[in-house]
Amino acid sequence: MVSFASLAVWQVQRRAYKLDLIARVEARVHAAPTPAPGPEDWAGLSAGTDEYRRVLVTGAWVDDRSTLVQAVTELGGGYWVMTPLARDDGTTILVNRGFVPATERDPAIWRPRDPGPITMVGLLRLSEPGGAFLQANDPISDRWFSRDVAAIAASRNLANVAPYFIDAERTPGKSGLPVAGLTVIAFSNNHLVYALTWGVLALMAAAGAAFVNLERLHPGWLGPREPK
Repeated sequence: MVSFASLAVWQVQRRAYKLDLIARVEARVHAAPTPAPGPEDWAGLSAGTDEYRRVLVTGAWVDDRSTLVQAVTELGGGYWVMTPLARDDGTTILVNRGFVPATERDPAIWRPRDPGPITMVGLLRLSEPGGAFLQANDPISDRWFSRDVAAIAASRNLANVAPYFIDAERTPGKSGLPVAGLTVIAFSNNHLVYALTWGVLALMAAAGAAFVNLERLHPGWLGPREPK
């Protein structure tokens, strides 16, 4: 009973945290962009305080070192185009320039037409190491299932790379490939259901314990038993 009650309280606390996180992320997504974090801030980045921040960055595309990462979006299956952006301070940031269909792998289709310097705005995203569920990244075969910044940087011989990437925003009026602005911002929030479930189980356990104790203290309190 105590365990069930503790789990119910924990789920209530998790729900409060999740609602606060959703509110904070919603505020970040619609805030004015701030400069993308530099090396002095990299060590302190965290999902709780930085994920989905709108950031602004200026640099030049290193388009010959782009990486295609498998993706499934509202437009169907295909790839994210991850292109390094070199900054004047000597650092590099991977930019998810957007989505291309599986039939459009040819770099000539989505290579940047303006090598830079360019200034862009997007959402800061933390690295996705390892790969996807049951699909590990395979740098040797150049098969990527997640946006693993460190692994992609090593595969492309990039140095001094930020530990995050940026999901580019869609520029109003811009068409063609890649298609930017497809970031899905969604958080599972089933904690209220879990809390109610554990709470009901706690009440059932308490009722069962009370019934057993009353029967021990007051045998026959429910009336005479039928003879066997």
